Amino acid sequence: MAAASCATAGLRALAADPDTWRALCLAEWPSLAAQHWLLSAVPPRRLFADASPFPCPDAGEPGAGGLPARLVSAVDVYYRGEPVLYRVVETPASSPWFLSSPFRVEAVDCKKPAPVAAAFSPAEFELSWVVVDPARGRAVNVSSRRAVALGRHWYTGEMLVRFAVVLGGCNFETTVACSEEAGHVSEVSLAVENADGAAVSGEGALRLLAAAMEGRRRGGEREREEAKARYEVFVKSKKGRKESKARREVLVDLCCSAASAVAVLAFFATVVLR
Repeated sequence: MAAASCATAGLRALAADPDTWRALCLAEWPSLAAQHWLLSAVPPRRLFADASPFPCPDAGEPGAGGLPARLVSAVDVYYRGEPVLYRVVETPASSPWFLSSPFRVEAVDCKKPAPVAAAFSPAEFELSWVVVDPARGRAVNVSSRRAVALGRHWYTGEMLVRFAVVLGGCNFETTVACSEEAGHVSEVSLAVENADGAAVSGEGALRLLAAAMEGRRRGGEREREEAKARYEVFVKSKKGRKESKARREVLVDLCCSAASAVAVLAFFATVVLR
């Protein structure tokens, strides 16, 4: 659109028209249709520029603006290009409880499953999770759009479809739990983990989100594949760190056992030599 605006005066006027950008945003994210105030808090052109491309993975520290006091998540699930489920979730983010607890946002609760297509293939789901800071008028999309991993829940047998982006060395992962037989989605949730697989606190997640909102963006179809590749590198690195930690713990246990055995033998030797 920006390139086309340089061609003629008509296209330049079209690119500067707020209604054009509003229409683009509503077409891209149907969840915004019921929350028109978001397009007032964040100008449509800014929202599209922030949330349509991918955030740069090496997000630094947030600027002087501080951390968001409230987050709004616009969540859209698509099947074969058509929206089948959308939600807007508001999250107060300033309380001590939120800042110190593991970061987690739920768009669909397992107690209230959301019906989707009668028959579907989970691998063909796509997802957009746009996090908005309405106070500062900035946004960022923390979804890989396409699934990065598929699996099944060990107990319920539901299919788990995972979408993820790696920001600042941490993994923002959205899990979509769905049942092909029942034709519904029972969970759509976002959580963040660090390189060791530990949950990131609300404050830590806010810092990463604020930095990503202010940071650079990456566009292009290839970025979807690169997002998956970064996720696979993150998972492999996390597994390696866990295995290395387990080996260190085994080594420490062996050293402690050996030291205990030496102490016991020394004690018996002292008794016998008396």
